[in-house]
Amino acid sequence: MAYEAQNISSLELNRALLARQMLLSRSDMPVLDTLEWFIGLQAQAPNAPYYSLWTRLEGFEQSQLSALISGRRAVRIALMRSTLHLVSASDCLLLRPWVQTLHERALNGSFGKRLASVDLASLTAEGRRLVEEQPRTFNELGKLLAQAWPDTDQEALSAAVRTFVPLIQIPPRGLWGESGQATHTSAEVWLEQPLHAQPDIEKLVRRYLAAYGPATVKDMQAWSGLTRLKEYFEQLRPQLVVFRDERGNELFDLPDAPRPEADLAPPARYLGEFDQMLLGIADRSRFMDTAYGKRILTANGILRSTILLNGYIEGIWSIERSSQKAVLIIDPFRPLTKEEQEDLIAEGEKLLQFAAAGIDHEILFN
Repeated sequence: MAYEAQNISSLELNRALLARQMLLSRSDMPVLDTLEWFIGLQAQAPNAPYYSLWTRLEGFEQSQLSALISGRRAVRIALMRSTLHLVSASDCLLLRPWVQTLHERALNGSFGKRLASVDLASLTAEGRRLVEEQPRTFNELGKLLAQAWPDTDQEALSAAVRTFVPLIQIPPRGLWGESGQATHTSAEVWLEQPLHAQPDIEKLVRRYLAAYGPATVKDMQAWSGLTRLKEYFEQLRPQLVVFRDERGNELFDLPDAPRPEADLAPPARYLGEFDQMLLGIADRSRFMDTAYGKRILTANGILRSTILLNGYIEGIWSIERSSQKAVLIIDPFRPLTKEEQEDLIAEGEKLLQFAAAGIDHEILFN
C-alpha cells in the first residue's frame, strides 16, 4: 500500500538520524555487523573508523577492528564518492561494481586528457598483473607502468589502474597504532573471491534508509556519488513511508524504522574525522548550523572531528599527544553551559582512555 506524506519537523529528523546512527545510546551490535549497517565507514584518515565505532558501540576496543582487517573480513577500498572506505569483505565484493561508473567519471575528470592516447584495456591488464604479482604502492606501480607507457604521467597511469582494478589497501595500513605506506593488491586476490554482479539497488536503498533515513533521493545520491537513483525510490514508494520536512522536501523511510520523539535528550558525543553522519546525507542542517561548515571542512578537504551537544554539532576537538601525556582540546563554536562542559569532560575522559591509555590525560577548552 502507498502511504500518505506526513509532516516531520527538523527536530524529529535530527532525533531519527541520531537513532539510526547509534548516537542516542551505544549499541551492542558486533563490529562486523556495524560496518555493514552503515554500508562502510569513511577511512581517509586511518584511525577514523576506530573513533566512529568507539562512539557508537558499547565496550569497543581497537583490537576488534584490527583483527577483522588482518583476518581479511574487513577491507579498505575506494567506493562511494570514489573515496576510501572500510567495509566488510562481503560489501566490498557487492559495492565495487555498483560504483564503477562513478570511478570512471572521476578518472575522466582528473586525468582524461593525459590518458587520451593510452589503451586502457592493456593498461588495466598490466596493472592487475603487477599488483597481483605482489602488493604495490601507487608510486611503485606508476614507475613500473611508465616502462611501457613512458610518455604518460605516472600518477595518471596509477589512477587508471585504481579505476579499473578494485584495489585494496592491505595491512598494516589501517591497523590501530601501525604506520606505513598504503600498499595495494586486487580484491579478487586478497579475498580469493570474484566481485559480485551488479547489486540489488532496491535492497541498497533499504539499507541506506535504515542507517541514514528518513532521507531524500538527493541524500542518497550525495552519500553514494551516483545519480539517477530516483527510479528505485519510486519503485519502492508503495512499501515506504513518506514525509515532508519544514521546507517541503520529500523524504522516504522504512515503515518500522525508529523515529523517536523530538523531546528526547541526546547525550554528548565525540565524532571522529570524516564521520559517516556528516557524509551520509546532503542536508547537513539536520545536525548542524550550516554557517559552521567552513570551520568543520578545511580548504584541503579534511572533515574535522566534531562534538555533538543535544544532537547538534557545536564544536571541534583534537588530541595532542606526547610520550607522557595526551591533551584533549575542545574548541566550541559558542559559549557552553556548565552542564555541557561537565558532559563533555565526562565523555572526554572516556575518549582519552580509549585513544591514549596508560599516560596522563588533560582536557582543555579553547
